Amino acid sequence: MRFSHLFWQCVPARPKLIAFAGLLVIFPLLIPSLVSAQISPGPLSKAHQSLSGTAACNSCHQFGASAPTFKCVDCHKEIARLLAENRGYHAKIGMKNPNSKDCVRCHLEHNGADFPLIHWETPVKQFDHKLAGYPLVGKHASVVCENCHLSKNIESDLRPLLKRQNLSKTYLGLSPKCIACHEDYHKGQLGKDCESCHNTSDWKGAKQFDHSKTRYLLTGLHIRVACEGCHKPDVPGGPARFKDMKFGSCTSCHVDPHRGEFKQKCEECHTTASWKKIAPQFEFDHSKTKYPLLGEHAKVACISCHLGGDFKKPLAFENCMECHKDVHGGQFSGRPQKGECSECHKVEGWKPSLFGVKEHETSGYPLKGKHVSVKCESCHIPAGKETQYKIKFANCMDCHKDAHDNQFNAPPYNNRCESCHTVADFHRSLYTIAMHRHSRFPLTGAHVAIPCADCHAVGKTHRTDKILPFRFEDTSCTACHTDPHHGEFRDRMERRRPDGKAFGCEACHSAKSWTEVNGFDHAKTNFPLLGAHRTVTCGSCHKAPVGKTEIVFKGTPQACEACHAEPHGGQFADHTGKTACADCHSVQRWVPSTFDHDKRTKLPLQGGHANVKCEKCHSLTELIGGNPVVFYKPTPLQCESCHGNPAAK
Repeated sequence: MRFSHLFWQCVPARPKLIAFAGLLVIFPLLIPSLVSAQISPGPLSKAHQSLSGTAACNSCHQFGASAPTFKCVDCHKEIARLLAENRGYHAKIGMKNPNSKDCVRCHLEHNGADFPLIHWETPVKQFDHKLAGYPLVGKHASVVCENCHLSKNIESDLRPLLKRQNLSKTYLGLSPKCIACHEDYHKGQLGKDCESCHNTSDWKGAKQFDHSKTRYLLTGLHIRVACEGCHKPDVPGGPARFKDMKFGSCTSCHVDPHRGEFKQKCEECHTTASWKKIAPQFEFDHSKTKYPLLGEHAKVACISCHLGGDFKKPLAFENCMECHKDVHGGQFSGRPQKGECSECHKVEGWKPSLFGVKEHETSGYPLKGKHVSVKCESCHIPAGKETQYKIKFANCMDCHKDAHDNQFNAPPYNNRCESCHTVADFHRSLYTIAMHRHSRFPLTGAHVAIPCADCHAVGKTHRTDKILPFRFEDTSCTACHTDPHHGEFRDRMERRRPDGKAFGCEACHSAKSWTEVNGFDHAKTNFPLLGAHRTVTCGSCHKAPVGKTEIVFKGTPQACEACHAEPHGGQFADHTGKTACADCHSVQRWVPSTFDHDKRTKLPLQGGHANVKCEKCHSLTELIGGNPVVFYKPTPLQCESCHGNPAAK
């Protein structure tokens, strides 16, 4: 695994800038090691201590792959199982390739034995349970986690795969089926799909139960009868009976008030609408057949189904397509119900379709993020019977236009939008500074803090359209920055690096800070900085001309007197009126002076005068131009001028 990848995966968001500055210092030292061998960026957690040591690296890492590849699911088979079944949190957050970086985005290794591999960005009790594929609604919303996530509720076939977990603490392995937590009140009479009748808001109401889908359709006054009026327990105190109910005739439930006087069946004279109301003599009640006519079927003429008026001939009606033609041309034949119409339509009306966002999850392309709000017809273009429902979706551009005009058509992105974007929000990119390091222009120094839009903005390149530029042919400094020196250092900027590229601004500056000019060597100019000049700031000598703001570097005077004020009031000026400082001083220090008293004056310093300090004789000052100046010329040469006249004493 590359060092840069591990580093940025492990450093929190806010300290990254500080960490990155440190990385700039140590990274050059690590380059030889990183190139020659794989390294471990830190000790493993307690859970993986058995895999410590370089010999066990390949237990988790796949070497030789073009991208970082991990073997997490080789050990965590419970996660692999749930992903394969598209169940649980990991499947619902869109983990499509656990062998890539999906696992390490949340579970970071090599951070020490006590580093927690599982962390919660929000408190556990605030976890959005719909991310696990099972939203907590109704009365489930108030249930505490521990009441459901018990070891006894874990699916039996997942238990062997959870041998690495503490079953009393894990959140894995819980089935979304009601009977995983709740006792089956019906004792298996009605199967295991509790939600077909009940909901989480009102368990006893059984409002989801549709009696019309049973073998006994409730009509008329039967609709008002409470469930327990018919479904009574076989023994007092026992469970209500729902299976194998007897309803072949009215007398299965009702006492014959006629005491057998009439041989006809009850329904030949009566209807469920009212016992006292006699059925019309010539009206056939289709609801008493195996196929009650509901919805639009009630409007269909009898002979449309009973061809030739033969009502005794049995008709097939298990599937809609027994009578109706598949208008979709077999596009749904691969689904579990083999394209059965009732999966998407109902007899009350062909439109609207019952196939919504929830049902779309059972397709090959579950709708997530912004796709949830997209209208069906935006993807499935209406064309009558020719409307296509099986469409391409492997790549984003199967439906979407490339907003970047093929700027990412080359490896490693190959125009795969999901490399940088998600269906949650296209405008918030996943492209990070760490990823930018693998581009042609890694972000270093001050560039790390620059907002993306400052560089990737319309008008930044030769493009004349409104498409944001992401590929720049010219990556030199002057492609973005104006040369403030107006070509003064063109010769230095045009010098070539070992790779053949011009140094440009980096001949003197670095991306870390513009004010640092460590790349400029003043010793290679006509004016090497010596002595006290080495501590002088650039701006002290190189200043902007009067009336301008831009500093000029070339043509800067090199004589001392061009920069320094003359402190002697012109006492040592030549015939042109200029004082040559270098005649008496050096760049090492201003004092002591290098003035040669023997050669340049009429009073050679000899004898007792040799060790006399300058200020002993030159101590007088006078005002020249309003400034006090040490008096050097003319200094008296007679002894008595300094020592007095002994004869006068």
